[in-house]
Amino acid sequence: MKPLLVSLLLIGTAIGAIAAPDDALFTELLKDRVDDRGLVDYAALKGDERLSCYLATVAATDPAKLPNADVQLAFWINAYNAYTLKLIADKYPVKSINDLATGGKYIGYLIGKTPWDIKFAEIGGGRVTLNYIEHEVIRKQFKEPRIHFALVCAAMSCPPLRREAYVADRLDAQLTDQAVIFIQDKTHNRFDVGARRAELSKVFDWFKEDFGTKDEAVIAYAGRFALPADREALSGGASNWKLDYTHYDWALNAQR
Repeated sequence: MKPLLVSLLLIGTAIGAIAAPDDALFTELLKDRVDDRGLVDYAALKGDERLSCYLATVAATDPAKLPNADVQLAFWINAYNAYTLKLIADKYPVKSINDLATGGKYIGYLIGKTPWDIKFAEIGGGRVTLNYIEHEVIRKQFKEPRIHFALVCAAMSCPPLRREAYVADRLDAQLTDQAVIFIQDKTHNRFDVGARRAELSKVFDWFKEDFGTKDEAVIAYAGRFALPADREALSGGASNWKLDYTHYDWALNAQR
């Protein structure tokens, strides 16, 4: 995008001319800076004005005034992913998002000073944390488990970053596609039908309450999006299956 156009968009935002985020701009950015594995070219993103331009439109939007739940959910998912990109790009090069925790990963978690606790995301005239967006807004208000396959925490074991913005008129299809892509990726999720054993991403452990209260329900939920043979084996439920979780790789989801 030309610098003049970026400047005009920023000026428009400042005077309230832009009422909603420019999803086409975010899609353009993602197509240029994210590869087909969902990995990010952070070195190029660091100097890409389009990210700041898109986030200026996010900051100027009051999500409560968006017309319906699908528009609102798409807005919040895009905001979370875009601000995560900004968090990394502003500090790049880093080896892991956990490097941005105060005192390092473990101390940061103990004292509540993780990267997800930084109040830097500007939305609707205020500043919030990534934790607020995910837990207080998206999970609490929308009750949609598939968001866990769309929100990306900048780590190799996260679901892949989609190369397009989420949009209301295709949101259901996009979320289902993300679930299929992530759950069918055997580096994250595996089903051993003969042994009746599922090895699932730690995402299913951390947010277990969103997928079901028992291991059987969690396995059955994941099975809905599994490969056809695995899906068929789980079609009658997951009773007597064993659930384990795969290792979570926090290395940065950067192109190498």
